[in-house]
Amino acid sequence: MADLRIDLAGIKSPNPFWLASAPPTNSGYQVQRAFEAGWGGAVWKTLGEPILNVSSRFAAVSYNGQRVAGFNNIELITDRPLEVNLKEIYDTKKRFPNHAIIASLMVEPKQEKWHEIVKRVEDVGVDGLELNFGCPHGMAERGMGSASGQVPELVEKQTHWVKEVARTPVIVKLTPNITDITVTAEAATRGGADAISMINTINSLAGVDLDTWNTVPHVAGKGAHGGYCGPAVKPIALNMVAECARNPLIDVPISGIGGISNWQDAAEFMLMGATGVQVCTAAMHHGFSIVEDMIDGLNNYLDDKGIAAAMDLVGRSVLRYSDWGNLDLNYKIVAEINNDVCINCNKCHIACEDTSHQCIDLYSESDRPMLKVREEDCVGCNLCSIVCPVDGAITMVERKSAIAPMTWNERQSLIGSLSR
Repeated sequence: MADLRIDLAGIKSPNPFWLASAPPTNSGYQVQRAFEAGWGGAVWKTLGEPILNVSSRFAAVSYNGQRVAGFNNIELITDRPLEVNLKEIYDTKKRFPNHAIIASLMVEPKQEKWHEIVKRVEDVGVDGLELNFGCPHGMAERGMGSASGQVPELVEKQTHWVKEVARTPVIVKLTPNITDITVTAEAATRGGADAISMINTINSLAGVDLDTWNTVPHVAGKGAHGGYCGPAVKPIALNMVAECARNPLIDVPISGIGGISNWQDAAEFMLMGATGVQVCTAAMHHGFSIVEDMIDGLNNYLDDKGIAAAMDLVGRSVLRYSDWGNLDLNYKIVAEINNDVCINCNKCHIACEDTSHQCIDLYSESDRPMLKVREEDCVGCNLCSIVCPVDGAITMVERKSAIAPMTWNERQSLIGSLSR
């Protein structure tokens, strides 16, 4: 069995799987149930001045038969008194001393407010703090959450205020509702952050009811933008994690968040630079027991790869992620169709003929319909293999080129030198 323990900026956990700050971590009862189920850590639902939540709060986007492909919420931070949360954190940590408990915090951008809440929370024995600069709705309208998280100067300043008094590691949670997340990640690093976490939810409207014309969800006939998460946001989150992981100015660990639903997702985030991951929507959809498959799956994967510890997986793919200008323009792959497996649905031909490069021909052989790729016209776009419903019917194969590798950046440099 591989060693699944992680150490994120000094926060130790028996495995990389944490629950994110959200409804599943709203109370001691829930967090203790999660730890019993096998979760390695939990980021307590954001603490601050208790607020009033609305009804209804959640909506989901289902697509092509998949329930909850995306999830939307307009719920805010904790609606329970700080004293109640602190007592439950203390009791939970006492019962589960080897599990990570991180307190998510959100207050007004005032130095004294941050100092006060940090001291109170650390007194009950949390392992770390997560500064919520990401929530895109409700709190942002009050100058907190993503309203702070979109301003690099505020991210840096508030992180610095927290570090003035914090005795435990400080994680800064970043908003994706920004042009370039590395800008605010760099600001958090300058402010002294021990780690960063990303992504928080994305501004969204889940839908409109075509019968009533109300937004989904709605509160007495009125709606508001909410935060989007779930499997649909995973590619966005993975890119943002990767961009920060390969940035030399962001030299702190990353806690990956965004659409993580199984061990494969977790492994991808870790390969792209995340030390551990946080999960919310999948737990809300399927319950805490999903962590059992995550633990078993990651264990088996590491064993199969001959990797002794989960921490040895972190960042192994980061150097393979670069800018477009560094990609080899002379690399060549083409599609290859296996007519013994093909069911002749012709989806590949239609997709290629209508929307790609018209390089798949239809023909008959012994009165049997067949498909063939004209390699000289195939650009290796992958579309045919993506739309094909049968595994193994279409594969993308590499073709060795007699032309030396050359990137766009190298090409432009060569052109520049020849023109001088």
